[in-house]
Amino acid sequence: MSFKTIDQAPARLNRSELAVPGSQPQLFEKAAKSAADVVFLDLEDAVAPDDKEKARKNVIQAIGDFDWGRKALSVRINGLDTHYMYRDVVDVLEQASGRLDLIMIPKVGTAADVYAIDMLCTQIETAKGRKKRVGFEMIVETALGMQNVHEIAAASKRNESLHFGVADYAASTKARTTSIGGANADYAVLTEPLDDGRRETHWGDMWHYAIARMVVAARANGLRPVDGPFGNFSDADAFKAAARRAAVLGCEGKWAIHPSQITLANEMMSPSEADVTRAKRIIAAMEEAAKAGKGAVSLDGRLIDYASIRQAEVLVQKAAQIAAA
Repeated sequence: MSFKTIDQAPARLNRSELAVPGSQPQLFEKAAKSAADVVFLDLEDAVAPDDKEKARKNVIQAIGDFDWGRKALSVRINGLDTHYMYRDVVDVLEQASGRLDLIMIPKVGTAADVYAIDMLCTQIETAKGRKKRVGFEMIVETALGMQNVHEIAAASKRNESLHFGVADYAASTKARTTSIGGANADYAVLTEPLDDGRRETHWGDMWHYAIARMVVAARANGLRPVDGPFGNFSDADAFKAAARRAAVLGCEGKWAIHPSQITLANEMMSPSEADVTRAKRIIAAMEEAAKAGKGAVSLDGRLIDYASIRQAEVLVQKAAQIAAA
């Protein structure tokens, strides 16, 4: 390991993150009672310009009025390129209760964007004597943000998580797609002719690079990487496939833009019982190997060593965190 120590963000369950429009207060109570690990009340994309001010008031009231249980509570503010952003931050932090845990910053492009919000939050918290410092969730959803993702991840001690915003990212990179996440038939490899002359098509994941890059930036700075929205909420199988891919790459969670996606995200972002059992067997086998003075041992016909322990501990610790929730 490097001599450099990575400070870890606060340990929060972040398997599912439910998006709730601030302009639809009739959804707040249901969100508060849901099984989502995190709820973000949205003041940005899900709110029409004429409804921004009312949505802000709705959110401020909801933060203190509802019992949000043990879930983390976040507010997505408007972008720094809008005239709504400063009032979102000022009004929410000056008027909302201390129940608020996080502020979600959309379309982060540079480290300076994070610094600006940090400065504003720090001044308000100091002036108002707020006891709890809010953390930051940051959405990487532009080419500029992806270019600067490593600097963004390290920009503030408030940073807790990076999220991949696939729709705006696709628009920013001018990707040829109109879907929100998922597979694309044009992103495929055509095999060479087989013995019988047939050629097969293998679909790929056009978002693999972006998510993998975000995961590296997040983990290198002790943050939680979270995969963003999946637009087709009527296709549970495709959602689960996307969540599994993100989990394999290292993501801790996935957004739920519809309540039906909460259970799916929780399931896909939790290690399976079989995986946890195997992880525990790896740890036990390596403990026995250490007693015998060995640094590696065979288990089920496969080599395991001290790196295997570190992999196994990740799964066991995640299972314990979920069990304690």
